[in-house]
Amino acid sequence: MLSNRHRLIARTAVLTLLAAGVAAGAAGLAMLYGGWYNIGATAQHFPFIYTVLEEGMTRSVQNHAQDVKVPPWGGAQQLQRGAQVYRDHCLQCHGGPGVAQSTFGMSMQPIPGPLVDATLRWQPRELYWVTKNGIKMSGMPAWEYHLPDDDIWAVVAFVKTMSSMSADDFRAATATEVAP
Repeated sequence: MLSNRHRLIARTAVLTLLAAGVAAGAAGLAMLYGGWYNIGATAQHFPFIYTVLEEGMTRSVQNHAQDVKVPPWGGAQQLQRGAQVYRDHCLQCHGGPGVAQSTFGMSMQPIPGPLVDATLRWQPRELYWVTKNGIKMSGMPAWEYHLPDDDIWAVVAFVKTMSSMSADDFRAATATEVAP
């Protein structure tokens, strides 16, 4: 049985936590409704905001992509098509081995990440889901209405090979003219 002293300590702790939660909520609402948080693309978020958003995005993609069925893939023709799609739709924002993203990509907030190591962090079905559906408030468009599924899978197959490509291999694969 708790003594009166222990009850007083427990009650004080609970009330202190409750008061801190109310104060934090009030401060958050004041910041939100006061417009004090700078949402300009030239201002970086606080580091903890990136951490929270990254974790939420990762878990959302994993959840939504779990039922995606990966078709047979990786043939030479599919990889060639994937290189073309990547060159035309992805390179300017994400860059590639030995190729920096364009100034357009660097001006986005958050800055689009490189995809050279994407297969270390993402399963093919997750890369497909992100490419098809995009990511809200990130600049990553949903390609579902602009590219057929075969092209989306082709670019996923190509991205999967990028981690083993040299800069020369990448430039050759994404060249406008394919050498005979």
